[in-house]
Amino acid sequence: MNGAESLVHTLLRSGVEVCFANPGTSEMHFVAALDRVPGMRCVLGLQENVVTGAADGYFRVTDRPAATLLHCGPGLGNGLANLHNARRARSGIVNIVGDQATYHRPFDAPLTADTEGWARGVSGWVRTAAKATEVGSDAAVAVQAARTAPGQIATLILPSDTCWDEGGAVADPLPVPAVPQADPLAIRNAARTLREKRNVLLLLGGRAVRAGAQRLARRIEAATGCRLLAEGSNARMERGRGRLQLERVPYPADQALAALKEVEHLILVGSRAPVGFFAYPGVPSRHYPESASVTVLARPEQDAEAALAALVEELGAPEAAIPDPGPRPEPGRGAPTPEGLARTLAALMPENSIVADESVSFGRGFFRESHAAPPHDWMQIMGGAIGCGLPLATGAGIGVQAMRDSGGGDRRVIGLQADGSAMYTLQSLWTQAREKLPVTTIILANRKYQILLGEYRNVGANPGRTAMDMLDLGNPDLDWVRLAAGMGVEAARAETLEACGDLLTQSCARPGPFLIELVI
Repeated sequence: MNGAESLVHTLLRSGVEVCFANPGTSEMHFVAALDRVPGMRCVLGLQENVVTGAADGYFRVTDRPAATLLHCGPGLGNGLANLHNARRARSGIVNIVGDQATYHRPFDAPLTADTEGWARGVSGWVRTAAKATEVGSDAAVAVQAARTAPGQIATLILPSDTCWDEGGAVADPLPVPAVPQADPLAIRNAARTLREKRNVLLLLGGRAVRAGAQRLARRIEAATGCRLLAEGSNARMERGRGRLQLERVPYPADQALAALKEVEHLILVGSRAPVGFFAYPGVPSRHYPESASVTVLARPEQDAEAALAALVEELGAPEAAIPDPGPRPEPGRGAPTPEGLARTLAALMPENSIVADESVSFGRGFFRESHAAPPHDWMQIMGGAIGCGLPLATGAGIGVQAMRDSGGGDRRVIGLQADGSAMYTLQSLWTQAREKLPVTTIILANRKYQILLGEYRNVGANPGRTAMDMLDLGNPDLDWVRLAAGMGVEAARAETLEACGDLLTQSCARPGPFLIELVI
């Protein structure tokens, strides 16, 4: 058995069953091992940032790490943007990165790079295999690291001779460390604040925005009168009927400051204290009052739901019903607006849909209009590195197929995708077509970097001709129907919400991918 074969056997034995791949020469022995050893689903992405973003989406849906296969340091470099987003989402991923053979590295061949250095900025664990006999044990440690709460990126760098040399040994899975529990003192401190203080905000993030944790937070809200909010971006929030009507900390600095200005006491549950996405002249970096006290109930790596359960017990908070969001809305009509599209989505999405949201500026108000939708999951861009939406939806689609095959039922993935950021990872559509993924993509085609127009004004400037040219996607216009067709995905254009709704309904009734170009 060579090192590559021991790697595949160990990954499978450790529960890693999907490999998102874009291989090169240094990885051919790993590719050959994937061919010889049955059990691994191999999903080809045509660019590494598709591969890493898909692994992120897969973890968010399944709570299980996938492997990636990346070609040397530059291939890792191509995937860094979505690894940055995945790190912020606290997703577990096992990166397998090829490298020069150990004896070839001193010759400084063209692809030689500081692969470890590039990996460290996005990884919680990094190791370069030294010899074939250790590849299996290294892989077992990598999976253990990826599965360590709340989820980490583990990067294993494989010099090519560690793959082709004989002597590989399959390693047994390593135990996953228990999820750390919140400090009892932190629970008592939070309870004291909730009992004795006014204007308390319970800020939920991470796994605290899952349904079970939401029910506990609702009991605390009802018993104490505190306020509930979610972080501005969330890796996977469970939403819709039967879940809390949670709003998020707004993205625009002025709106965030206004929303939080009355907060006197901030309790963090799997979240971080709100700060600005960017700095602006004369605007504070903290978006909560300087005078507010901050209490950490549960850090992101701790068990947020258990912490909320302990807080409920400490407060003696009785059961409390989730408020009814009212009837399911009617689909929007007429020209596309953010509110109308949100109502259309809420009215027509299938139950248990998964929304992959990279709608950027157009989608900031979607939550308010979609609380009465059927139960669904909502995933957002976490690190601000654009180009995550299409890969997220792709990985989520693979996750849906994996769960369906194990009895989890059918689910539809709906991508809400700004047109500018979609161009960063357009190749995702090809993978969706090849794998016949249950993904409907709604391209929000405003043909400009709308968010940057706002940011340009936020720094006190008015865009002139040169600036407008750099923020405009026209001349020529992008034709998403033809672009999708070129990737093998059927597509159609909609200019009204009625047309968008009809296409959404039709696409959700079919098994494979579909793209709607919504002209806004």
